[in-house]
Amino acid sequence: MAKHSKAGSAIGHNPSHKADTLKRLGRLEGQVRGIARMVDEDRYCIDIVTQIAAARAALRKVEEEILREHVAHCVEHAIASGDKADQRRKVAELMDVMGRAGR
Repeated sequence: MAKHSKAGSAIGHNPSHKADTLKRLGRLEGQVRGIARMVDEDRYCIDIVTQIAAARAALRKVEEEILREHVAHCVEHAIASGDKADQRRKVAELMDVMGRAGR
């Protein structure tokens, strides 16, 4: 069963989502290793920057999916619980992370 603490996990609610997220992160890890190899091989700067942009976009997609799961499970759980303090906490956490992501 997934946790619903402040540091809880929405990923654990859906095993296929967790597997998909891990697969995406594995591809990202390979992408970053490829970028490091490009730097080591003194590849053309624009090619490296293009790969960095692709990795950044892929990482944003993972972030978006995890946030979507957080809202669908953790925030929804707080709302359904009727616990006003937990609801405020979850919304504050969400606003904080969205503010940081927008920078």
